[in-house]
Amino acid sequence: MPQTLSSTSMFTPSGFSPHLQPPKESDQGGLIFQDGNLTSASLDALIQHLVPTTEYYPEKAYIFTFLLSSRLFIEPHELLSRLCHMCIEQQNLNDPVLDKAKVRKFGPKILQLLTEWAETFPYDFREEKMVAHVKGMIHRIAPCDEAYWKTMNQLLQNLNQKLASLNQGEESIVKVNASVSDKLVAYKSKSSPIQRDILSICNDPYTLAQQLTHVELEQLSHIGPEEFVQAFVHDDPLDSTRPCFSEQKKTTNLEAYVKWFNRLCYLVATEICMPAKKKQRAQVIEFFIDVARECFNIGNFNSLMAIISGMNMSPVSRLKKTWTKVKTAKFFILEHQMDPTGNFYNYRTALRGAAHRSLTAHSNREKIVIPFFSLLIKDIYFLNEGCANRLPNGHVNFEKFLELAKQVGEFMTWKQVECPFEQDRSILHYLHTAPIFTEDGLYLASYESESPENQVEKDRWKSLRSTILGKT
Repeated sequence: MPQTLSSTSMFTPSGFSPHLQPPKESDQGGLIFQDGNLTSASLDALIQHLVPTTEYYPEKAYIFTFLLSSRLFIEPHELLSRLCHMCIEQQNLNDPVLDKAKVRKFGPKILQLLTEWAETFPYDFREEKMVAHVKGMIHRIAPCDEAYWKTMNQLLQNLNQKLASLNQGEESIVKVNASVSDKLVAYKSKSSPIQRDILSICNDPYTLAQQLTHVELEQLSHIGPEEFVQAFVHDDPLDSTRPCFSEQKKTTNLEAYVKWFNRLCYLVATEICMPAKKKQRAQVIEFFIDVARECFNIGNFNSLMAIISGMNMSPVSRLKKTWTKVKTAKFFILEHQMDPTGNFYNYRTALRGAAHRSLTAHSNREKIVIPFFSLLIKDIYFLNEGCANRLPNGHVNFEKFLELAKQVGEFMTWKQVECPFEQDRSILHYLHTAPIFTEDGLYLASYESESPENQVEKDRWKSLRSTILGKT
């Protein structure tokens, strides 16, 4: 199936098209097409379809979709081993004398495939086996063209740089989580503030929204596309020889991002419940409403939802006297945008608008799309649970994985945007390390601010004062 060889740049989901054309040759058995789209195939046929030849190179959409989903059926190092073995057999790379003309046609294509794999799924290459397979393949074709050595060295150098950056990011996330866990504070005393407050660090809503966007894009940059698949790994019932793959799940960055969302929720609630005076609490609420609105305008829907969730936590929402001092019209508009009614219809409409703006953008500022992450995970979860990975005949349900790749691919485009806003390290440090109340601490602070209204609240207040403050 001759095709034009595309550039070695990473697969760009914005150009994603799941319409894979059927192969012209009849010998590509096991691939089932419907209306020109690949819908199912045996695992062996899918692997064969990934193998480049002198005349064929797989479409980018196929490469991304299969590399993303294949880990549900075969480990990446096993897949690369089989791929290399097929290339060696088909190109006669074991022959004592190589057909140099033939290898020079094949060489750039296998190098491109390996490069795309390393760029899009760098975490796969943390395994030495993966790097060994790459080196082994280059050693076989390099005698035909010295340039292949240079290409391999560049590939490995880029990979090492990327992995070093990702490892550094993971380590910094672990450090932040460790420092934060030690600072989960119980309520101390209203008369003696336990910490600096957000307004003393930043009193400009636009600036805080920009710094929140910095945090979001930094966290997103570490999430590999494979984490969305590995989060829902089940053992393949048709492969009893493989060890329990679910034990090998690597979703560290995805989990860290969910923790960040929860931290922001609790930080917002803490900042609101902390001030002793009603007027100050109302001022903090209005400040966060303005921050949330700026997040919406930027396209940072994750921070927006975290702020709204924080303000809707019971210890905050029960502060009725405080809320009477707040101009709530803007808050109700934001709540309406993120209303879960109709499967978050309003939010999804706004997200589509932001995504369209991103596609036609001329600046990074306009390209920003940070989705409400928990809902994205939920959508992918239901897609995964709603469709089987394999069909009754044992074929891989490729139609399902095309849809999965479409959703993950779109996210991959969004996460690559460079944040256009200048960093403010003091604000970023505060967002990551400021002490936050536990849930009990929030309730106690709330009751201390506005007295309990019923017997249930009175009993809880008394219990919290006893356990947290040591008072009866």
